[in-house]
Amino acid sequence: MATIDQSAVDKLHYVTELTECIKVKSHSNEDDSMNFARFFPAFVWAVRDFTLELVVDEKPITEDEYLDTALKLKTGNSKEVRDYNMPRVCIRNYFPSRKCFVFERPASTAEKLRKLEELTEDELEATFVRHAEKFCQHIFNTAQTKTLKGGHIVTGTLLGNLAVTYVDAIRSGAIPCMENAVVALAQIENSAAVRQGHEHYIRAMEKRAEFPTETLKEISELHAICEKEAIQVFMTRSFKDDDQTHQKELKRIINLSYEQFCRKNEQASIDKCTAVILDAFQNMEVQITAGYYSKPGGYCCFMEDQKKMIETYNAYPGKGIKAEEVLKDFLKDREEIAYSILKTDQTLTDKQKEVEAERMKSDAAERENIAMKENQKALQQMIQDQDRGHKEHVQQLTEKMERDRQNLIKEQERVLNQKLQEQRFMLENGFRDQANRLEREIQALRQETRQSRSRGFCSVM
Repeated sequence: MATIDQSAVDKLHYVTELTECIKVKSHSNEDDSMNFARFFPAFVWAVRDFTLELVVDEKPITEDEYLDTALKLKTGNSKEVRDYNMPRVCIRNYFPSRKCFVFERPASTAEKLRKLEELTEDELEATFVRHAEKFCQHIFNTAQTKTLKGGHIVTGTLLGNLAVTYVDAIRSGAIPCMENAVVALAQIENSAAVRQGHEHYIRAMEKRAEFPTETLKEISELHAICEKEAIQVFMTRSFKDDDQTHQKELKRIINLSYEQFCRKNEQASIDKCTAVILDAFQNMEVQITAGYYSKPGGYCCFMEDQKKMIETYNAYPGKGIKAEEVLKDFLKDREEIAYSILKTDQTLTDKQKEVEAERMKSDAAERENIAMKENQKALQQMIQDQDRGHKEHVQQLTEKMERDRQNLIKEQERVLNQKLQEQRFMLENGFRDQANRLEREIQALRQETRQSRSRGFCSVM
């Protein structure tokens, strides 16, 4: 179309039927069309093949002023006036943010127009290219991203799911409800956010962890980093998780995965330590089998060799957190061998054998005590990690709630300013009924904004 005339406006008659085709709230019998402006995108009217001069009363006007002129209302109450005003009132109410772009013909000759898709940019009319660049700059850099209530950005996936929800409602004969659609969408997105956050945690741990870790602190610190990142991934995608059901689920499965990584770390340490200790004691095992220690003074040789093998084992790096436990279990399995060599050593008196037996029991008890303390330390570390993880969840949730609150206030202020601007227009042009209706909407918005500003945080997690 080359102009914005009555015929062009009439073709937008569907805007007058929006209140019958869509609802904002599910449990409301009142006209909630006043809230449409908070959900609807900005209104952009692009006029192609524009031939008019942007002049009104011999004064130049902008493209936006041209659109506002086309949307001006007529005074009066006749059917003709009401029919004329109806689509304009709806556009002004539902789309308070409006923009207009006019495009002259892209080519000057019919021949070029027939081959328009084959033309290079240099072959197009300079004014058309200039206006097209202005239009693209607005869309890419200025036009606001579509958001849901509270400022949550609608991605392509979100938009697709939103469309499916609306179409399903229409096909079932119901009136699509924005509130219900957003709730259903939140379930889908929050479940996906849990999955995405958990997958990030698993990938990050597998990529960065080198099992076995030398200390508990090492895997604990790595878990803390990966969990923090996973929560951030969840927070970026999730919305309207008002009772934190999905965040609690993320917390639960991350804790389970962390326990699995800890067991994997322990098993890696056990495997590594077992291999090291078998290698360290290999020569002793050969000598025991050959009966080397079954001789006078054999017990002293056995204990000296065992001490050297333990020192070799302890000096080996990278054994992980189960080094003491594996050593304890290994020596415990060989206690009978040690007692047998002790009993058969003819160079020792009964008293010396008794003392040595007690010493072996004492050493075994000490190793048992060390291993028990290590296990207690691991359990305590797990509790501390869960407590730290809980605090991280609460901190990120609190920050997200504050961002959401600020976004909501920003959205309310944006709509409020647009309503005030529209009210001024109505008053200046003598439309007091519309101005009074807007006043009620403005007061309701101001009350909402005051509540948003004073709202504190509920208990979280």
